[in-house]
Amino acid sequence: MKYTIVSKGDEKSNLLKMQMKESFSQYDMEYDEKEPSAVISIGGDGTFLSAFHKYQHRLDRVAFIGIHTGHLGFYADWRPNEAERLVEAIANKEYKIVSYPLLKITVVFGMGHEREEYLALNESTIKSSGGPFVVDVNINDSQFERFRGDGLCMSTPSGTTAYNKSLGGALMHPSIEAMQLTEMASINNRVYRTIGSPLVFPKHHTVQLVPVQDKNFQISIDHVSILHRDVKEIIYQVSEEKANFARFRYFPFWRRVHDSFIEN
Repeated sequence: MKYTIVSKGDEKSNLLKMQMKESFSQYDMEYDEKEPSAVISIGGDGTFLSAFHKYQHRLDRVAFIGIHTGHLGFYADWRPNEAERLVEAIANKEYKIVSYPLLKITVVFGMGHEREEYLALNESTIKSSGGPFVVDVNINDSQFERFRGDGLCMSTPSGTTAYNKSLGGALMHPSIEAMQLTEMASINNRVYRTIGSPLVFPKHHTVQLVPVQDKNFQISIDHVSILHRDVKEIIYQVSEEKANFARFRYFPFWRRVHDSFIEN
């Protein structure tokens, strides 16, 4: 079995990486950064997101595992003192695969209507690059509202515990194949009006954001922010692809939520 380890880069994480590689050498395991079957992230959720995007071209052939060397994360749920047990479990394939929905983002831009496609594990946000942020929100090609405000955030179910939560969005169980749109400081008065509430869309729905004024946008894909100019539309869909996680023990989503936000 081929595996790789993505480290946060600090001393503690790098040391654990070396120790795990030494432990894996006792089994029929091959370290391979190009074509791994298992990707182990050591750090936090940020490191995990980096590992996901590094290997998103192999989503149908790879399973992700996270070890946190800081605070408990939603993706990194193993502790450093459990590393030896984890190595043994991976080598002996003592796990099952759990799949989480992903967000597909298509940005159409330029005179030739070029298209760039992205995948997000957590969320995608869109903000103006400087001018007023005004977009038409279309649902399945039908206009729903004209949004004015600071920006919009579309999240995956697993990503609802991240930026979406700070915007007042609902938490969704990752088994639900959906996406959620939340507002950033919308303008609501006698002239302008938005729904003022998070919107949850099922898998078969498509959401299009069409610029009304400024067409240059700062678009984030998880932890990466990209400036797109002359944007014609941004299309959000629940992706046909999913992220596979190796689960070794019972650790329900709502317990993660409780431990992260209520009591740890």
